[in-house]
Amino acid sequence: MDQSRTARPLMSPSASKRSGPRALVTGATGFIGAHVARMLIRQGLEVRVLVRPTSRLDALADLPVKPILGGLDDHSALERAVQDVEYLFHVAADYRFWVPDPGQMWDVNVGGTMRLLNAAVRAGVRRIVYTSSGVTVRSTATQMGTEDDFAQGWRSLYQRTKMVAEQEVWRLIREGGPVIIVNPTTPIGAGDWKPTPTGRLIVDFLNGRVPAYLDAVFNWISVQDVAAGHWLAAERGRIGERYILGHENRTLGELLAHLGEVGGQAPPQIKIPYALAYMAGASGQLWGRLSGREPRATLDGVRMAGHPRQYSSAKAVKELELPQTPLRAAAEEAVRWFRQHGYVTRGGSK
Repeated sequence: MDQSRTARPLMSPSASKRSGPRALVTGATGFIGAHVARMLIRQGLEVRVLVRPTSRLDALADLPVKPILGGLDDHSALERAVQDVEYLFHVAADYRFWVPDPGQMWDVNVGGTMRLLNAAVRAGVRRIVYTSSGVTVRSTATQMGTEDDFAQGWRSLYQRTKMVAEQEVWRLIREGGPVIIVNPTTPIGAGDWKPTPTGRLIVDFLNGRVPAYLDAVFNWISVQDVAAGHWLAAERGRIGERYILGHENRTLGELLAHLGEVGGQAPPQIKIPYALAYMAGASGQLWGRLSGREPRATLDGVRMAGHPRQYSSAKAVKELELPQTPLRAAAEEAVRWFRQHGYVTRGGSK
C-alpha cells in the first residue's frame, strides 16, 4: 500500500463534454466525498472538486472531474470554485479524535465552512448541501435522536466544532441561504483510503489488533447510501431542513460480529469497562501531547463512544427515499476493499 502519493493532474477528458448541471464537491478525496462525486457523475452532472495541492488523489482516480486547486483557507480559490455552479456539496471536514493543534480543526470545520458557503451565496449557487454530522443530534440511551433534537454538551473537539459550524449554517439559512443540512451517522463500506477512525477500527480488527472493545451504541449506514442521500437532499430536500442519513442502531459488538462473519475470524469476547477505557484514553492523550504523534487510544474517542449515538432516519427515508442497505452488506464491502488494497496483513478465510 503506497501511502506516499500526493497530488497529480486529474484527467477529465469527458468532464467538459457534459451538458448536465455543474456541481462543486469539497472533501472529494475523503471517504464520503469521493462517493458523493461518483454519485453525481452517475447522475450526469459535471463535477468540480476542490483539492489541496498536497492531497492524495487515490479516491478520484479515473473520475471525470475538474480539479480546482486550493483549500478552505484560500479565498480566491473558493471564489473561483463556486462560479457558475448550480449545486454545492460541502463535505470536507477535519474528522479526527486527536489533533496536535486544535486551531486547525476549528479553522477547517467552522471558518472554512463559512468562507465557502458565504462565497457560494454571493455567487448565486442554487442549492447548497452542507454535510454536518450525527454528533450534532442529541440522543439518549432510551430515545433515538431526530432532526428536532440538537446536542447541547460536547464530548470531543470534533463534535464541538461541528456543533458550532451547524449553528453558523443555521444563521446563514435564516438570512436566506439556500442550504439543506444532512447529518450522516457512522458510514462504513469500500473506499476508506485514509482511513477514518471507523475504518482504522476495521483494519485493526482484521489484523488481529482488537483483543477487547468498549461496547458502545452507534448508528451505522452504508457509505454508498450516504452518498445517495446527498444527491437526494439536493433534488428532493427542503431548503432550511436537516436530514439524518443513517440506518441501523447497533452496538460495536454487533458490528464486530458482522466483521467476524464476513472476514472469517472470531470477534473479541472481552468487553472493556468504561472507566478502564477512559484511563487508556487519558494515557494516550498524554503520550500524544508529549510525542506529537497520534495515539491509538484517544480521550475524545472514548468520550464519544461512552455516549449512546442512536438515531432515527425516518424523515430521510420518507422525504428523500434514502436507501437502507443492511449493515452486514456494508461490512462485507469494507472487509473486501481493505483486503484488496493491502491494508490487511493477516490472512482470513474469506
